[in-house]
Amino acid sequence: MSTTERTGSRLDLAAAGFGALLVAAAIGVGMHIEDAHGTLHLNWPPLYASWDPHIGPGTTAALTVAALVIVYAPPLAARLPWRSLLLTAWGTSLAWIWSLALVDGWHRGVARRLTTTYEYLQVVDRFDDIPATLRDFNRHILIDAPDHWPAHTAGHPPGATLTFVLLDRIGLGGGGWAGAFCVTAGSTAVVAVLITLRTLADETTARRAAPFLVLAPAAIWVGASADGYFAAVTAWTVALLASAATRTARSPGAAALGSGLLFGLTCYLSYGLPLFALVCGAVLLVARTLRPLPLFLAGLAVAPLAFTLAGFDWWEAYHLLVERYYQGAGGIRPYGYFVWANLACTVLVVGLAGVAGLRRTLASAPTALRHLATGGATATHRLVALVLAALLALAAADLSGMSKAETERIWLPFATFLLAATALLPDAARRRWLAAQAVLALAVNHLLLTGW
Repeated sequence: MSTTERTGSRLDLAAAGFGALLVAAAIGVGMHIEDAHGTLHLNWPPLYASWDPHIGPGTTAALTVAALVIVYAPPLAARLPWRSLLLTAWGTSLAWIWSLALVDGWHRGVARRLTTTYEYLQVVDRFDDIPATLRDFNRHILIDAPDHWPAHTAGHPPGATLTFVLLDRIGLGGGGWAGAFCVTAGSTAVVAVLITLRTLADETTARRAAPFLVLAPAAIWVGASADGYFAAVTAWTVALLASAATRTARSPGAAALGSGLLFGLTCYLSYGLPLFALVCGAVLLVARTLRPLPLFLAGLAVAPLAFTLAGFDWWEAYHLLVERYYQGAGGIRPYGYFVWANLACTVLVVGLAGVAGLRRTLASAPTALRHLATGGATATHRLVALVLAALLALAAADLSGMSKAETERIWLPFATFLLAATALLPDAARRRWLAAQAVLALAVNHLLLTGW
């Protein structure tokens, strides 16, 4: 190993150590604040979780999946045919998410998650007349409004709740089907990110990231929360746009239109996800083209037009949401704690390997941006630009003050792309970093009962 490689590895370990210290500080300071003032509204800060050491039906499967990925994934990712790699990554991601969810058992880990007091399934029956409900939606956002919406319905545009209403309409009602949908949809984000990396950077970069995308601690919150589903929608938005911009899709125009359609839907799933415009912008920057933009914008207009014609006013709803946010826990939770403790949550989502990859991303950023400006960017430079855009979007969400706590699920769409930075980790340490990812995910899932 050269001196440069040894220095890089030491810096990776230092970054991971800093991430661990950040988590420890967030736990210690958070516990003190909650014990002294009770303003965090969290049982185990900085996560929305409770201390509850346990094992469950998914424990053996989770240990098995983790061991198999650590031992076999790096060489398999390097040599499998591309389509086989995509299918294998999706299947393994699905197994990892399901096994972690089932550590808490079917009822606690899947079926009950989306049926609690705060969740979307509480209001499915109120959407019997969908157009009328959309016209009346904003009247029920504020806490002091008659029949106010539960927290998650009020806190999101109606596209989120409508997803589960439509599932119910086709006979897939209840928490079990809703959880299965979120897990299945969320697991496809791995495939979308791999396609994006191959398209924008190169196939080698995608293959290097694949094991880490599969074995991410983020899987804890994909199974089963609606934000895992949101992460898949944003990931496919970016993948289609990348395919259109580089003209690697069979029909670049259809890919651009499809990307716009998904991005428009994204804006009606969560008020924070329009920040993905930064990632989409990075795709066009890296591809050095604006060719997909007209069809992308045409697709983007569809969801806003449909919802507006149905009587839902997005901007009015957003301003009412801000008021609702400060009527509840958001008005009590201290910004000064969460502005940095949210980052500790992100460490737990992307894992220590993700932190080390982000360290390498930031170290490469000046060179990457300079080469992007002059047109001489390598695959690494293009990867760095994509990750930086996701990091910038996450920073904007953090500084906004509208994401105080629960970011382990809320920021899943951003974290999915942050994990791509693991492609920068050196070959010699890949299994060790994968083991660190698995240990963290298994520890969190078995020691805590997560709220989502």
